Amino acid sequence: MIDGVKVVPLKVFPDERGAIMHGVRKDTMLNEFGEVYFSKIYEGAIKGWHVHETLILNYICVFGQVKIVMHDLRPKSKTHGETQEVFLGQDNYILLHIPPGIANGTKSLWAPFSIVANVTNEPHDPKQKYRRIHPSEGVIPYDWERKVF
Repeated sequence: MIDGVKVVPLKVFPDERGAIMHGVRKDTMLNEFGEVYFSKIYEGAIKGWHVHETLILNYICVFGQVKIVMHDLRPKSKTHGETQEVFLGQDNYILLHIPPGIANGTKSLWAPFSIVANVTNEPHDPKQKYRRIHPSEGVIPYDWERKVF
């Protein structure tokens, strides 16, 4: 596991009418609150890589199923250069906490799309520095193709 990444199980309370799905609670939030936004990702689409200098990410897949891949680019981290996959959504309802400096990308595994909520520590600022790396650029050694076993 990449240093600083945390997986927080979230509760679902189903009944015959549907379900209540916990999101962010004061006792599960690992940073200050800045903003919540939602990302719609079409099946098979990849969003990433993104690397934020100060933004802390807290992802919850509220509809569908996604794979989030992280790669530690922090030079002084004990897990520098390590890659980690986490699956979020219907089959694994969790909050995924990602600290700054970790490249992350998301691929939707659900048709026709998935929806991911992100609870950040700062409101979006278009002047904020972050780095984008194209998934096929080769900077991060990761194959986004579906794994066949």
